[in-house]
Amino acid sequence: MGISMTEAAARHVDRYIKGRGQGQGVRLGVRTSGCSGLAYVLEFVDQPDDTDEVFESFGVKVFIDPKSLAYLDGTELDFVKEGLNEGFRFNNPNVRSECGCGESFNV
Repeated sequence: MGISMTEAAARHVDRYIKGRGQGQGVRLGVRTSGCSGLAYVLEFVDQPDDTDEVFESFGVKVFIDPKSLAYLDGTELDFVKEGLNEGFRFNNPNVRSECGCGESFNV
């Protein structure tokens, strides 16, 4: 399955990479956090790790470590604007529950 991004997410990431003046893409991962157990981590990648899996959507690369892939396989990364708010939305088919604030999830 892998990881994918919508065109809106890819445009947003590409704009930030160009603004930084460096970067090969973004890293999507998980960390233990919050009331439901796991939280998403998103950061720029200047130098990928040898063990990273790499997925590409609309010319933008998403790097993910093998441990995180087990929790995120099939996830689509979207960028949405709702009124004055904007941000990434993770459409993860593995999620069984989320905390009320939406900051953490459980698989």
